[in-house]
Amino acid sequence: MWKMPQRSNENGITQNFNDGILTVYTVENAAEPGYKPVEKLKKKIVLRYQERRLGLSRYYEAKQNQVRVERVVRAPRAGNINNQDIGITEDGRQYRIDLVQSVLDVFPPCVDISLAKIVQEYEVEE
Repeated sequence: MWKMPQRSNENGITQNFNDGILTVYTVENAAEPGYKPVEKLKKKIVLRYQERRLGLSRYYEAKQNQVRVERVVRAPRAGNINNQDIGITEDGRQYRIDLVQSVLDVFPPCVDISLAKIVQEYEVEE
């Protein structure tokens, strides 16, 4: 007999992640010791996401800090994602992760990730 998963919140919303794939990378120094630093990306985690609406308050608060937030995505809470990482969507566009916020009252536990525009693209190390 099939049983539904146990939820901590009876009225919680079941979240789907059908909009795309976000690959999160960490920036590392790939140079030999003693040489000029070379920043390259190293894969950290691959997440499915749902596109979220970028609200006006989030947009203008970011602008006050000279950050251009372009997208907000919701992904399952997994791994250690922080604001020093780089996110690459399935279309190949690179974004700097500006803010990671936990989302309450949804199942499974999720985070909202604010993706900011970057000018310089990184080399990806597989």
